[in-house]
Amino acid sequence: MLVIVQPGSRQDRCGAVPKVSQARVSAYEGRNSCLPCEASAKHGPAALAHSAATPPAAPEQQASPGAQSQKKSRILKQVRSEIRLRHYSIRTEEAYVHWIVRYVRFHNMRHPAEMGSTEVNAFLSHLASDRNVAASTQNQALNALIFLYKQVLKIEVGDLGNVVRAKRPKRLPVVLSVEEIAAVLNGMSGTKRLMAELMYATGMRIIEVLRLRVKDIDFARNMIVVRDGKGEKDRTVMLPRELTDQLRAQVTDSLELHRRDLADGYGTVHLPYALARKYPNAERNPAWQYVFPASVVSTDPRTGIVQRHHVYESVLQEALMDASRHAGIRKPVHAHAFRHSFATHMLESGADIRTVQELLGHSDVKTTMIYTHVLQTGPCGMASPLTRVRQAMQAYRLSPPPASSPRPQRGLPGSSGKASPCTKPVSRLLASRLARSMLRMATSLLALVAWISIRRQE
Repeated sequence: MLVIVQPGSRQDRCGAVPKVSQARVSAYEGRNSCLPCEASAKHGPAALAHSAATPPAAPEQQASPGAQSQKKSRILKQVRSEIRLRHYSIRTEEAYVHWIVRYVRFHNMRHPAEMGSTEVNAFLSHLASDRNVAASTQNQALNALIFLYKQVLKIEVGDLGNVVRAKRPKRLPVVLSVEEIAAVLNGMSGTKRLMAELMYATGMRIIEVLRLRVKDIDFARNMIVVRDGKGEKDRTVMLPRELTDQLRAQVTDSLELHRRDLADGYGTVHLPYALARKYPNAERNPAWQYVFPASVVSTDPRTGIVQRHHVYESVLQEALMDASRHAGIRKPVHAHAFRHSFATHMLESGADIRTVQELLGHSDVKTTMIYTHVLQTGPCGMASPLTRVRQAMQAYRLSPPPASSPRPQRGLPGSSGKASPCTKPVSRLLASRLARSMLRMATSLLALVAWISIRRQE
């Protein structure tokens, strides 16, 4: 039976983060006990239902190392080929290869075609019960195995049996206040501060900021074009006037570094897809250079070309964590928190939710509506009933104590006609209660107007 990850569980230390070095994977592929090629998967879908109790073949029946080395295509190479054919990112490639290697090692180096739903369930249950991984980690491992069977081994997903996906818990985004954003930015300097300010000012993801190229910044129209964003979608965001001069200086420094690279025999940059073959000189064109280049040249893991890449993500992430630690902020500050804060502060300032959706690049407005749960004008802006109780208690403490002699009641014979001091706190309480009711009515009316506006736009 498959064990489902608990919603609050954390990732394990030993392998929940799907990062594996290229040297380890290459060493794994070069061993004599490496995975055989797809040609051995001749049993088809019937082999997927094979039980885990089937004993391995005798040593004399197994292929010799020499015969295995003659097979040109191994399973991991086929996985990489299928991933690159679909233009998946290199992070997806590393993650899928990592989980496939762990899956095979967990079952003592058996070929995936000889295993089926029983082995897949056993591996996923091991991740949940023994490794205590998060639900997203378990789903990622399942996606990698489904890709292996469906796209590489050409076995339908339905043959995997009753594989149960772990449910991902619904969590609210981490939002920083304006004062906290200012405190973090004050603890940064130079290019790192410019990148952090650009994330908060435009709502771009960290990888979208790092992959900005010179041609993507339009200073004349105060616009930035985000190329190949999440889901391979392009969009435009505003160029903050406060950052125009800094971005111009950054572009100038980037092009100066590019000229020095050309003089040293480098000067090329990574181009998406096959643009390097279609336009042979584009990789040296200044317009294609990164706005935030790395300090050193590096080797492309896919092509093997030595060129200058953009700044790595961990550089900015570590700078944000150090700045938040020195500022004394007790929230988990990361790069995506700046994107959450941008959306929340835009909605609080009165921006239309459809506009915020386009700036963030969300396909569905429901994704953007999660920020309405953390607005100060939403549920978090409502006053607690304890507030009225504390106001009443404060009013009673400030009122003068009653005299020892009994006071005549208002309207009775012998009374002075003045209101009793004890009625003053009650009047204040009623006025406060009336103000709270009017505030609730105004908030409900604004929500109704926003809903009507959304429905009309749809």
